[in-house]
Amino acid sequence: MASTDPRPTGGVGFLNRLNARIATRARSRTSFRYYPEPRGFGQMEAGKRLLSGDFLFAGSEVSAPGKTPWQIEIPDAGFSAELQSFAWLEALAALGDKHARAAAQEWTLAWIARFGRGGGPGWTPRIAGLRVLRLCNHAEFVMRDLEAGDARKITQSLGRHVIFLSRRWQGAPGGLPRLQALAGLIAGASALRDMARFSSPAQEALQGEIAATLQEDGAIASRNPEELLEVSTLLTWSAMALEEAGGEVPAAHVAAIRRIAPVLRTLRHADGTLARFQGGGRGPEGRLDRMLAASGVTTASPQGRAMGYARLSAGRTSVILDASPPQKGRDSHGAHASTLAFELTSGRRPVVVSCGSGHGKGSEWRRAGRSTPSHSVLVVGGTPSSAFAGKGDTLVRVPEQVPVEMEFTPDGSRFQGGHDGYVKEFGLTHARMLDLTFDGRAMAGEDMLLAVEDKARRRFDRALEKRGSLGIPYKIRFHLHPDVEVAQDVADGAIRIALPNGEAWHFRFDGQVSPEVEASVYLEKDRIRPRSTKQLVLSGRAMGYATRIRWSFAKTRETPVAIRDLAGIEEEDPLMSDMT
Repeated sequence: MASTDPRPTGGVGFLNRLNARIATRARSRTSFRYYPEPRGFGQMEAGKRLLSGDFLFAGSEVSAPGKTPWQIEIPDAGFSAELQSFAWLEALAALGDKHARAAAQEWTLAWIARFGRGGGPGWTPRIAGLRVLRLCNHAEFVMRDLEAGDARKITQSLGRHVIFLSRRWQGAPGGLPRLQALAGLIAGASALRDMARFSSPAQEALQGEIAATLQEDGAIASRNPEELLEVSTLLTWSAMALEEAGGEVPAAHVAAIRRIAPVLRTLRHADGTLARFQGGGRGPEGRLDRMLAASGVTTASPQGRAMGYARLSAGRTSVILDASPPQKGRDSHGAHASTLAFELTSGRRPVVVSCGSGHGKGSEWRRAGRSTPSHSVLVVGGTPSSAFAGKGDTLVRVPEQVPVEMEFTPDGSRFQGGHDGYVKEFGLTHARMLDLTFDGRAMAGEDMLLAVEDKARRRFDRALEKRGSLGIPYKIRFHLHPDVEVAQDVADGAIRIALPNGEAWHFRFDGQVSPEVEASVYLEKDRIRPRSTKQLVLSGRAMGYATRIRWSFAKTRETPVAIRDLAGIEEEDPLMSDMT
């Protein structure tokens, strides 16, 4: 769970520092009532890198062998926030050996020695909440074999954190940051002795924040799938903390978890990861399925639609589309211009993807990742379907009409949608239709550019005149995952797509377009540099009021129905029964 906010300044920063000093001067002789069940593990490889002195957080890397995190030079606020929120503890706990435990103990005690009196950049409600949450989640790992004096230092610090959070949780911005602060407060109040008095007010505050953050259908305003997973995780862990302490979980709390689960199931690809849209990534490995299992909800959202997305699935194939306009204005700082873009996954292997958010890689990469050409969708005239405010971070123009229909067909299931994001400049409506066969072995697509009404046709004519009647240029982009190999199939002219598990797909097209295989990038939060990959691009020009391009992805005949994937044991997509 990332914490990338810069250190608060002004009145908010002053109140945080003041309350941190007050809380850390309080007498706190608490200890653990019980060790919570371990949860929230990171990656073992990340733990190994940490032990070797490679600190990679928020897209920046610092190599400092033999040093604690508090002795290294901090490159930026995002990196600092990850360190201060103890994100490294999850990776060390995943590694779990004696060397990882010794590092976790040393780094925790070193943090207390340096920052435990309320100083430093980590005393914000959200960062402090995450720090408590992670220390409680891995308390048994950290506390084992500690000398009594060192154990008291950690529990005393946790008690002071609880006091700080009880005073300052409302200072966190509403939504996810405030939920992170409250989840940490509940975790600490539940697991520590003499802290139970803070639990009931925290639960009441949490219910209020749930009501403010979560919509009735289980969605959130940002439409970021990974952010919704983090909300679900916080609510689930808070419920576990209350149950482990022998308390009751409020009915509204349980209902919120159960409202979120169908949405997450709809946004789950066949490989168990999330669709990467609106600034979200794939999610920590395995966490999505753990949260879904904990919810007890086994169904997806009705009609295959949730939070503005649409899902087709059959056999071992899943297709997820962004079927709504993005946020606009001040709420659009993380929004993507990706309307009608799709991702396709076969079994455990992503095939067609989005480039990713560019989070943690600088403003240029972040802005590029949010643009329409970084998604698998049609782009007219090099213009994004949603426009940025000059060099600003917000979207000032988004599609106003995005009609969508989904239905079963005799051969499988169908998505139909359109948007008017290009009408104002070009007079053209983009319509997209996808048909997924009942066995998931083929998907046929059709993109159309239509000048529907008289006013739109006049705009199209004017746009055409500006280009000397050469037509309005467009490109249909299909970004491929870096593990995919691409080659021309000499036998029938199709483009052959090979997956690491031995699957082979053919890409074909029909229309007045020129095909190209171009360079692309794949942006991931846990890598410093973008990964090189390829994209299929169909280029053409709209010469009239109706332009139609057909294309398809289909498994080759020699590809068997089931393949044992080296990435793990293949399972049938559990959502295929909810396909629409």
